[in-house]
Amino acid sequence: MSSPLLPALPEESFTRVLCVAAHPDDNEYGTSAAVARWTARGVEVGYLLLTRGEAGMPTPPEETARIRLAEQQAACAAVGVRRLTVLEHPDGVLAYSVDLRRDICREIRRFRPDVVVHGGHEVETPMGYDHADHRVAGLATADAIRDAGNRWVFPEQIDDEGLEPHDVRWTLVPGMPGAFAATHGVDVTGEPLRRGVASLEAHAQYLAALPGHPAPAEFIPMFAAMGGKAMGVEHAVLFRAWDLQAPPDFFADLGGDA
Repeated sequence: MSSPLLPALPEESFTRVLCVAAHPDDNEYGTSAAVARWTARGVEVGYLLLTRGEAGMPTPPEETARIRLAEQQAACAAVGVRRLTVLEHPDGVLAYSVDLRRDICREIRRFRPDVVVHGGHEVETPMGYDHADHRVAGLATADAIRDAGNRWVFPEQIDDEGLEPHDVRWTLVPGMPGAFAATHGVDVTGEPLRRGVASLEAHAQYLAALPGHPAPAEFIPMFAAMGGKAMGVEHAVLFRAWDLQAPPDFFADLGGDA
């Protein structure tokens, strides 16, 4: 018996999305194709990078940071992202801390997104052990989402910086068919996929420094086709999605016979 098809993410429920990542290029491994679809539909998307990616190439760190940020700006332009915020936490040794949560919380309160997209924090992934920076970024963002809605967490942002608490509606973590509990999909068939591939291609100097890295036009469509099968379309990007404003299922189960 075949598995039921994954439903489409309810895009009518959001108008603003924040994508949080550890490095330049992290959003371009699939997520950016979904971003291209959203921006084409009028959704405002912002990127928050926690580092400048300065440890990612053989060139000296400051030169690497300059290259990678220029490439990230081109990648953003390819998918219609106009808001790019880059922090200066150290690349390669990103550490979970209250300061990191504070910085992510600040951007959530500034941008006030309906959706926050971030990576997971598992050690193992379908591709092997995940990068330590990715795990830290995923966990810190998950906590900062909750922080942002609590007036008594980082109150100086409210009292001194003029920000307000903000409750995020959806949190999304990239998923895969049959792995890491993908719950929803975004149809990226056609132009969104093409623009998503172009966004990764914009990181040309960075990719050239990675021995044996496959061409974006080869592997991004391959993974999107796998996602498409799970959704019943040609190409899709899959996510684990949580509606943070919906009651947990077990509450509904407890009250079902009342």
